Amino acid sequence: MTERAAVTAESVYKVFGQGAHAVHALENVSLSIQQGEFFTLLGPSGCGKTTLLRLIAGFEMPSGGHILLDGQDVTDLPPNKRPVNTVFQSYALFPHLSVRQNVGFALKMQGRPKAEIDGRTEQMMALVKLESMADRKVAQLSGGQQQRVALARALAPQPKVLLLDEPLSALDLKLRKEMQVELKRLQTETGITFVFVTHDQEEALTMSDRIGVMSAGKLQQVASPRDIYTAPVNRFVANFIGETNLLPVTAAKGGYQLGCGVIVSADGNGSTLSIRPEQIRVADSKAKGAIEARVTNLVYFGTDVHAHLELGDGAKMVARLPLPPGGDTGLMRGSNICVDFVPGAARLIGE
Repeated sequence: MTERAAVTAESVYKVFGQGAHAVHALENVSLSIQQGEFFTLLGPSGCGKTTLLRLIAGFEMPSGGHILLDGQDVTDLPPNKRPVNTVFQSYALFPHLSVRQNVGFALKMQGRPKAEIDGRTEQMMALVKLESMADRKVAQLSGGQQQRVALARALAPQPKVLLLDEPLSALDLKLRKEMQVELKRLQTETGITFVFVTHDQEEALTMSDRIGVMSAGKLQQVASPRDIYTAPVNRFVANFIGETNLLPVTAAKGGYQLGCGVIVSADGNGSTLSIRPEQIRVADSKAKGAIEARVTNLVYFGTDVHAHLELGDGAKMVARLPLPPGGDTGLMRGSNICVDFVPGAARLIGE
């Protein structure tokens, strides 16, 4: 018997306003998120990812379509009748209450027995490693500690799905990276389905089991982080996830021809070739598929150098070249070199 999906969106759309001023926030979105999955909705501001999260939570009603949680149609249910909890960007903690009181608040509001509240609260504080701060007011905590309290409070009632609306955006870079590891640990240990919203591609790639990339109210691609990165389906996904070079090609005998005349091999479908900067390497001029290029700029990044290249037809590429021992690639601005692509790395994509 197939396990029911934790979250299902069936042909969901959402329109704000009417007539000429109507905004189509979501356009016919269908999605299935599995039990125990860490799923991320990724995209730029205004793409519809937060709107979809709010529809799952029940804070907004869809203009059409259905939302199912664990197989049950909850489209018309209010938020408090849905087996979900939400961690907001602002955390929404009670500053006058202690860590313990904040964590146990939702359980208290549900009328749980005191023994259950106390036991579950202690368990959650241990999970987020805040036992030693149990009696401290949340106003006395750092941003990272406050976020842990918000997570513990949301997890305490044991929701079937935890929704997270860009909860790391207010943290500094170092703390954000630490919390990425912590979030994944919490999700793994609890086994709860996490639906995470972010515009940060690194967060999505490092934490997610699967990613749904969104643009203009539509799901562009749903796949594992590896497949999203190595096999983007269109220009938007290729450009939004990491850095890439996009080059027009035409079908030719033995492969696909670049504007400079060199024939290369590539998988996929479309008339644009996508190649990641780290998949470009310096090659011997006599090697098959070698592409002549002029170095227009070199940018030092510590572990590697980004070589900005101009091909014979004027097309531009960036190659990310690792620095050898001694830290010198031997390249110079204005010099001519040859490069090629790592076998199997080039990808044909559509618009």
